[in-house]
Amino acid sequence: MDEQSLSKDANAFTLRTRLGYRSANLNGFEGTLEFEDVRSLGSEKFNSTTNGKARYPLVPDPESTEVNQAILAYTGLADTRLQLGRQYISLENERWVGPVGWRQNSVTMDAFSLTNRSLNGLEVFYAYVDNVNRLFGEEHPTMDDWDMDSHIAHLSYSGLPHVNLAGYGYFLEFEDQASQALSTRTLGARLNGGYPLNENLKLLYTAEYAEQDDYADGRPRDAEYYWLSAGVEFNGVMVKVSQEQLSGNGTYSLTTPLATVHAHNGWADQFLASALSANGLPDGLVDTRVHISGKFAGIKLVARYHDYSSDNDDYDYGTEWNLLAVKPISKQLKVLAKYADYSADNNTTNVLRNPVQSNDTRKFWVMADFSF
Repeated sequence: MDEQSLSKDANAFTLRTRLGYRSANLNGFEGTLEFEDVRSLGSEKFNSTTNGKARYPLVPDPESTEVNQAILAYTGLADTRLQLGRQYISLENERWVGPVGWRQNSVTMDAFSLTNRSLNGLEVFYAYVDNVNRLFGEEHPTMDDWDMDSHIAHLSYSGLPHVNLAGYGYFLEFEDQASQALSTRTLGARLNGGYPLNENLKLLYTAEYAEQDDYADGRPRDAEYYWLSAGVEFNGVMVKVSQEQLSGNGTYSLTTPLATVHAHNGWADQFLASALSANGLPDGLVDTRVHISGKFAGIKLVARYHDYSSDNDDYDYGTEWNLLAVKPISKQLKVLAKYADYSADNNTTNVLRNPVQSNDTRKFWVMADFSF
């Protein structure tokens, strides 16, 4: 990993081990228990957020050992699943709520959740979240957990041809004084689908809109979000053009603290910190991207190009290339190579206002994933 603002390059060699057990169903009850351990192998030439090596670029995969899941579930009600305990919560494309599965230590939530599919095509999801176990691990002195009093509601409907509909309300109340300003209420709707033009060609489309304001003791805000995407899939090759906006007014922008941000605004993570800030990225973000993916010789290939600009004052942040190759070796083993190259725009406004977004960054990963 090479970051323009730091004199040293980062090299991280880490190992994640997960061991879990799910019981059989007994009178409608079942349990899940999963442990997770993250270790650094060799010398730590990176900033893990806990090892004190701030001269190196950030790779937020600190060493940790913790309980990842501890769930008591009940399925004795028709078409309903109730879960209590530490669990993953992943909704839609994880733009708002996700486990950040790319990092070695995934995000889990101490929560009560309900999933109901009683009506044909309709899924109702609700969760009360008491605590968020963040990716920085239990040993981090300031970024370990988020104490919450939050409600997550999500409805999805797949009963119409060629389109899926969703509506959601995220009422996030952060309890700790250090994070109270992050509290927000977000209400939105999403449409996603594909229309087959013939047996080989499908038209793809997505539209989403949301409004966000302050909630509980959150910092005052009035922000908007939209996502528009159109594309085609031809013989297994997908091409999409999209634009996403997180509005900003120069003081604050829309923020997404529970999202899997890495999956959206570039794999170089230049906009990650802004998603976790009470102000967001004050000038907002407009991300225009082109996505191409498909398979060749059994290898999944993905290429993306991002063009980033501000919502407020309409200046450029930079551009980014993302490349990915995934090869399954067997049912248990797959290998992955991934590359991100962010080129910052050196316009005066960007340089003065954005110390992160005005620095070039390159990252390269190789990963092997073995499951049994």
